[in-house]
Amino acid sequence: MTSDARSSHQCCWLSTRSQAWLQLMWALLVGISPGSWAQQGTQPQSIKIEGDITLGGLFPVHSRGPAGVPCGEVKREKGIHRLEAMLYALDQINSDPDLLPNITLGARILDTCSRDTYALEQSLTFVQALIQKDNSDVRCSNGEPPIIPKPERVVGVIGASGSSVSIMVANVLRLFAIPQISYASTAPELSDNSRYEFFSRVVPPDSYQAQAMVDIVKAMGWNYVSTLASEGNYGESGVDAFLQISREAGGLCIAQSIKIPREPRPGEFEKIIKRLMETSNARGVIIFANEDDIRRVLQTAKKANLTGHFLFVGSDSWGAKNSPIQDQEDVAEGAVTILPKRASIDGEERISRDSQYEQEGKVQFVIDAVYAMAHALHSMHLDLCPGSMGVCDKMDPVEGRMLLQYIRSVNFNGSAGTGVMFNENGDAPGRYDIFQYQLSNVSNPGYKVIGQWTNHLRLNSEEMQWSGGDRKIPESVCSFPCESGERKKMVKGVPCCWHCELCDGYQYLLDEFSCDMCPFDMRPLKNRTGCRPTPIIKLEWSSPWAIIPVFLAILGILATTGVIATFIRFNDTPIVRASGRELSYVLLTGIFLIYFITFLMIAEPSVAVCAFRRLLLGLGMCISYSAMLTKTNRIYRIFEQGKKSVTPPKFISPTSQLIITFILISVQLLGVFIWFGVMPPHTIIDYEEQKPPNPEFARGVLKCDMSDLSLILCLSYSIVLMITCTVYAIKSRGVPETFNEAKPIGFTMYTTCIIWLAFVPIFFGTAQSTEKMFIQTTTLTVSMSLSATVSLGMLYIPKVYVIIFHPEQNVQKRKRSFKAVVQAATVSRTLSQKSNDKQNGESKIEPDRSQ
Repeated sequence: MTSDARSSHQCCWLSTRSQAWLQLMWALLVGISPGSWAQQGTQPQSIKIEGDITLGGLFPVHSRGPAGVPCGEVKREKGIHRLEAMLYALDQINSDPDLLPNITLGARILDTCSRDTYALEQSLTFVQALIQKDNSDVRCSNGEPPIIPKPERVVGVIGASGSSVSIMVANVLRLFAIPQISYASTAPELSDNSRYEFFSRVVPPDSYQAQAMVDIVKAMGWNYVSTLASEGNYGESGVDAFLQISREAGGLCIAQSIKIPREPRPGEFEKIIKRLMETSNARGVIIFANEDDIRRVLQTAKKANLTGHFLFVGSDSWGAKNSPIQDQEDVAEGAVTILPKRASIDGEERISRDSQYEQEGKVQFVIDAVYAMAHALHSMHLDLCPGSMGVCDKMDPVEGRMLLQYIRSVNFNGSAGTGVMFNENGDAPGRYDIFQYQLSNVSNPGYKVIGQWTNHLRLNSEEMQWSGGDRKIPESVCSFPCESGERKKMVKGVPCCWHCELCDGYQYLLDEFSCDMCPFDMRPLKNRTGCRPTPIIKLEWSSPWAIIPVFLAILGILATTGVIATFIRFNDTPIVRASGRELSYVLLTGIFLIYFITFLMIAEPSVAVCAFRRLLLGLGMCISYSAMLTKTNRIYRIFEQGKKSVTPPKFISPTSQLIITFILISVQLLGVFIWFGVMPPHTIIDYEEQKPPNPEFARGVLKCDMSDLSLILCLSYSIVLMITCTVYAIKSRGVPETFNEAKPIGFTMYTTCIIWLAFVPIFFGTAQSTEKMFIQTTTLTVSMSLSATVSLGMLYIPKVYVIIFHPEQNVQKRKRSFKAVVQAATVSRTLSQKSNDKQNGESKIEPDRSQ
């Protein structure tokens, strides 16, 4: 490398390419300090290559220096490889007979030292020929005007590398209408054609890269990630583009968005890792950072024992480079990185002394940028200098705004075989290779191509491999998917985070955010994704709730049939006649119907069954208690009348008794037929009766349209008859048992009342039970069977026993006249009065009335 020294009389220039190469290699190999170069003269350090048309070049040959020093150590990859690529491209173009024939491209190449302010100072070299200087007052000692060499005119600039450097330089070049083509600057800000109208680039902007990274994140099923950005245009613009695209796309949330300071303080990276762990579910980390920052993030994560936790998605600054992950390979395992589609240039000369030379990723784009400038100049020359063998007057000097138009119109196959072109903003189309750093279970650890992005993503997920060789894509989500039948309750302000709440009871999942109740006749599916019909049940004959009532009813019907048959067989015997044959047959018919109703209550409900239930449910009891009431009333009236006179009461003949009984029965029948008219019988399916908290046990119950109230109303008349009969039985308790059946009827009614008093709490106490119908049906039928059995056992079984087993007692006894009944009633009243007098402590001698 050489330092140009200029005086008012002479100027020393490197004029041959071989001299440039010698100086470049000497400076790099012997390690001359760039700081000392800056002090050797007023001109910036540069490579000067003579040519008919001069191109500028900006490369980060050195890294940023420490405080107070502009430049640091040599950057072999980003600096030397890229600089070498421009020199290589110039050689190729100048030796191509078809591209700019008879025109030689020269160059003035400067070092930016990876610092925007230093690059701005250096780039002033490119515009000095355009700055008008007044030298009219300058004279040599002999009085003649001085010979001042004309500075070379740079028609276009290749570079810079970093976006912040390109932005700084572009602001200056725009003032002097010098087109600029960058090979590595990807900040979306540079797409603003109103501010950077002379800026173009052969690499796609980070807005494309950000879109590709959003597509990658979504393809892996992640919805909760953090971002890391190096302070500066590249990092901040890249993350801003990622955030904007992710917001527009939806379904992706940012847990943390962290900026790495330009000059990190001690402990800064430890704080960054700690912040990332505050949202540990966000394992995916989108990183737009320079190599140094990437390396230190990996180092800190490893030191914090978080190897394998973070899943990095790196931008093209990481790409497929080994330097950021050196000695941190285990932490970087599984990292997915992106890099503009590229190819290795085999013809490029190798400068590095390192035997492990690997061509830097942007070399291809440096060559494409130089060729783009050359193709634009070639098209311009064809239009302005047709037939001319060199640069004609119309291209001397080259007009920058016109050259820009030719640059934006180029379209050729670049060094990687892909088309080089620019859109209206000077941006190249987005074409990226997707890499993953794989370490385990591979024969050749390193970066492996797993997909491409050209306006849309093509990702081969089967080729991906993660920490420990795992093939399953790790999760980076705020909340895991809800289980079947659970709805999402969103966290306010964070659309990717939610809590899962179960759709309980009879709810089903209407959509992922809400539950809804199933229709009344349905219940939710087991997974609660919909509803299914509720099974319909009825009381089965094989059910335990039916077996006991049926058994009792069968026994009762057999016993009743036996009694009726015995009475018919011995119809004219004294016992049968004395029991009141007519009313006995009526009462036995009622008992039979009470037993028979059990079968109707258990039978499958239908219109006919429901009609007979209404008719016979209260009829059997009504018949039984009407007959017994008529009997007890007859006895009561006879003995009460006997106390007053010897004249028998009215309506005590068998015919009268039957008429009274049928009148009482007709009241029940009238009520039932009115009920039929007002509300015809029909069946219903009750879905509320068996609706427990667990819908798996829900059942619809097929039943008749008889509510608990209508059932009680149906039995209420019979209950009134039963209570009235009990009252008469109590009043007739003093009648001698040799004259009537009052006492057996009394015992029957007392027992029956006890049975029905027990029935009430059982029947209504099960109203909330899920087996209400079964319990109530069983309770009702058993209670009725027991009351019928009491009546049968108390009133008729003893008579049948005498008829069958003691026929000698079934003989005609002296017929009692009404007078005898009156005498019996008088004696009974007298004995009762004496008993009461003794209880009061009084003794009275009655006169002997027999005398």
